Amino acid sequence: MKYFKDHYDVIIIGGALSGLSSALHLQSKGVKDILILEKHNMPGGLATDFVRNGFEIEATLHEMMSIGPKGNRLKIGQFFDDMGVDIDWLHVPECYRVALPNSGIDAILHEGYENAAREIDAVVPGSFEKVHELLLLCRRVYDSMNILSVTPMSKVQMLLKHPDFVKTVGYSATEVINTFNLPKKAVEMLTPYWIYVGNRMDDLPFTIYAFLMADYFMGSYVCRGYSHEMSMKLEKKVEENGAQLEFKQEVEKILVKDGKVYGVRTRNGDEIHCDYVICGAYPHKAYTQMIEPLSEVPKGALKIVNGLKLSVCPVSVIAVLEGTPEENGITNYSTFSGTTMDTNEIWENYKNLTEPYNYITTICLNYANPDCVPKGYTQISVTALVPVTAFEGVKEEEYFDLKRRLANEMMEEYIKISGVDFRPNITEIEVTTPMTIAHYVGAWKGSIYGYLHSMDNHAVARLGMKHEDHFIDGLEFNGSSGMSGNGMGPAVTNGRAAAKAVLEDMEAKEAAK
Repeated sequence: MKYFKDHYDVIIIGGALSGLSSALHLQSKGVKDILILEKHNMPGGLATDFVRNGFEIEATLHEMMSIGPKGNRLKIGQFFDDMGVDIDWLHVPECYRVALPNSGIDAILHEGYENAAREIDAVVPGSFEKVHELLLLCRRVYDSMNILSVTPMSKVQMLLKHPDFVKTVGYSATEVINTFNLPKKAVEMLTPYWIYVGNRMDDLPFTIYAFLMADYFMGSYVCRGYSHEMSMKLEKKVEENGAQLEFKQEVEKILVKDGKVYGVRTRNGDEIHCDYVICGAYPHKAYTQMIEPLSEVPKGALKIVNGLKLSVCPVSVIAVLEGTPEENGITNYSTFSGTTMDTNEIWENYKNLTEPYNYITTICLNYANPDCVPKGYTQISVTALVPVTAFEGVKEEEYFDLKRRLANEMMEEYIKISGVDFRPNITEIEVTTPMTIAHYVGAWKGSIYGYLHSMDNHAVARLGMKHEDHFIDGLEFNGSSGMSGNGMGPAVTNGRAAAKAVLEDMEAKEAAK
């Protein structure tokens, strides 16, 4: 019996969240003849966990955006519900703690725009009205972006129906925030989330900042079964719906003739034909290594990808500690801390490996998922998100000593504000770097954050250029390199967007017959 059929409607490269979401969206619109090829032995990509000596440990997810409570779902939560994917969501108890000893700031912000504005006002008296106004502006821009991403509109219609979006779309986060004349402390308290999109506030489009703030301050969630719960349940549903999903099947080549995709070839040598390919690999890798023959890659495609800048990579310490969080000096779920909140200064610091990181994010999963480890233990992660270039010059013989030094420095940074040295209580520990990601996941240069959101390349610009950036008929990209950028929620959105593009092309070709 043949392992693969002679032909499929769609082949999806990668069984991560984006690929599985692409499959579900296609299936919901009647496309059933789908093959998903995953090079690993399980689904999910970075939405995964690992086990060390009986401890199951979350690998990547800090918090999931765009979920919402039952009965009032946001777009990602609603998609899962509509697709029949029942995730056991656990509500995260806070947005974040910001601890900046040099600025005299140590406060926790909770969800709700008014709540957060009042909590900032408690630290910076008299700032409530302006902070609240800024957060409400973020929400209006967020609402506009959700509408405009699926509803074509003329410039006049956009101006009439989405004036705040139009007014702010050409400005950075810094430029818009400066119009509110907020005290420095208030701005610092509104800045921590910048790290999750990986660019300085001066070059971060306000639309991206606004979307992030509006989304997070509506509340975040994690999965009771770790991020891998999403992967496993998505996999189960796409297979129930009739897709063929094969593991340990790495796609080596995307086959193209006369500008049109006609199939793929696996590393095992199987040539499989199809009408469409949805690719989870970065365009960098696809256009330089995967298209066969390479002569089918237009010069415009290479020009585009060479002009794109990769975003940040994680350096993380993930540990299980003996003792409760409180015994280890950990009193809340999410903490941003460091010596500064000047994102230009942090950005420069992150570019080198000679100085300790001056800004970190720390997550204690126990506070959202009390059963994440056995009673009496603590699960913690400490992360810095650094440019891909930071590790380019690291030699093999230096690597493990470097990991140990970075891990120790990062833990010390958190210990400065916790007051308890938890290192003697470490039961299990893993340290991940861009090399770890590149090795286990195969992400281009270890980058999991796609392409840098900047004033000349962000979600709005990508939306406007999506047709010009389409170079090979039948080939679509999803994953973190997609239009919505990085993160697990955006991965789902990127997967759906790629499926939508395939469906639109199918309809256009059917209409042309």
